[in-house]
Amino acid sequence: MSPSPAGPSVPEGRGSVSRAPHLPDDFTRTFTSRYVDTGDVRLHAVTGGEGPALLLLAGWPQTWYAWRLVMPGLARHFRVVAMDSRGMGLSDKPLEGYDTGTLAGDAVALMAELGHERFSVAGHDVGMWVGYALAVDHPDRVDRLAVAEAAIPGLSPSTPLLGTAEANEKLWHFAFNRLPELNEQLVRGREHLYFGGQFASKAAKPLPDHAVRHYVDTLAEDPAALRSSFAFYRALDVTIPQNERRRTRRLDLPVLAIGGGENLGERVGATMRLAADDVQSLVIPGCGHYPAEETPDEMLTALMAFLTRSP
Repeated sequence: MSPSPAGPSVPEGRGSVSRAPHLPDDFTRTFTSRYVDTGDVRLHAVTGGEGPALLLLAGWPQTWYAWRLVMPGLARHFRVVAMDSRGMGLSDKPLEGYDTGTLAGDAVALMAELGHERFSVAGHDVGMWVGYALAVDHPDRVDRLAVAEAAIPGLSPSTPLLGTAEANEKLWHFAFNRLPELNEQLVRGREHLYFGGQFASKAAKPLPDHAVRHYVDTLAEDPAALRSSFAFYRALDVTIPQNERRRTRRLDLPVLAIGGGENLGERVGATMRLAADDVQSLVIPGCGHYPAEETPDEMLTALMAFLTRSP
């Protein structure tokens, strides 16, 4: 077990609801930050709303804040739990445990501590990796799975090393992020250059400057946060064999696959059809890699229609 850092029991600092910039009106009336000790790690979650439980999993290099624009609408129908996975935001940042099997176990433990034995899941980017692992590894816990804007290593076909220039621009960070040390040495002190470039190259509609600053400053202010941001990719040597085993167990729950029309598009649905039989694919026109922030109205509408539809 990695000990939790000493500090207040109520979340504070940049990653908490009380410090997050430019939240929707009345956000803090509905949502609060809290720590959840799973017995292995202390995790930060933002919770609010009433109804069936819905777990939101953010992608790289983001935090729960990525869901802020759709959370108020979801909270009118669901008990929303937007978590920072280990290594993200205000959650613990241990040296190990960034494979998706461990991350899925963290999520199940967090939800159990909050009193949710069954729940639906929405995951974006690396959160899509974790959502897939959750649904396969813990089928008795997940009701429905919505995923957005990722390929799943070990499930999706691998992109050639020498692919097109466009593919290289979108995917070069995969190899870079897996380096053991050099990436941290190159990025430290240049976080706004590296991570800012990632956001700029993947969004069809630029994210607000305050949001990009929030994400990048969160990574820049803590060396452990920078290390952990790469750890999800360094753990792919463990995650990929896990997914090769998972793909032998097809999902029988409903799946919504969302792609940005200016980024992965139908490829998200194609990926999930390799794993599940009941897959609904949706492509959002004019959207890049960040549908919950670039096109929040369309994202909310899609999630609500999927999560509330009759079986």
